[in-house]
Amino acid sequence: MKVINFAEHNSVINNYIAELRDINIQKNRAWFRQNLRRIGHAMAYEVSRTLQYSRKMVQTPLAQAEANTIDDRIVIGTVLRAGLALHEGFLDVFNEADSAFVSAYRKEGRKEDIEVCVEYIASPCLDGCTFMLVDPMLATGGSFNLAYQAYLTKGTPAHLHICAVIGCEEGVERLKQLFPSDDVTLWIAAIDPMLNDVAYIVPGLGDAGDLCYGDKLSE
Repeated sequence: MKVINFAEHNSVINNYIAELRDINIQKNRAWFRQNLRRIGHAMAYEVSRTLQYSRKMVQTPLAQAEANTIDDRIVIGTVLRAGLALHEGFLDVFNEADSAFVSAYRKEGRKEDIEVCVEYIASPCLDGCTFMLVDPMLATGGSFNLAYQAYLTKGTPAHLHICAVIGCEEGVERLKQLFPSDDVTLWIAAIDPMLNDVAYIVPGLGDAGDLCYGDKLSE
């Protein structure tokens, strides 16, 4: 798996990450969601540079013009609910893409006992597509892996792009083991050093789903 870590280079994404982490700015849910969307815009642009293109003709009011446009059939998949704002950012860029959704959540507990559950999936056929699996947080890697395994029941993509906002070294290493092929790319805006005892990324930013949409009742 190839890893593209945006934090290794100076770009406006670093500003968005700083605001996502800031406990004072986090009080504004709309701005938190907007920063996730803006990271989606920037990240999707970078992913677009790796896709397949061909020259096509476009009719203008005056004459025909040539343009190199994307040939890939793109499907953007996300994990409910935290991934929705990032998903919207990708859809703003790839406006003709199809969408896929899976419900994957973890039962809270110690890192050693974390259980990830998948209960719902809605997806088009994924055979031969370029699949972008987007979710803000890469902690243990369990949610990404189970979500992708669920999506595979709907077909096998030709190319896989895993797109996250903040991850930890442990989760990145696990994904490298799960997806050893060079045909898979992880795009990530920041990689933090560790997980705490309840598998939250440190320093991280907290619970992205709660910060986007409000607190939830735990079963």
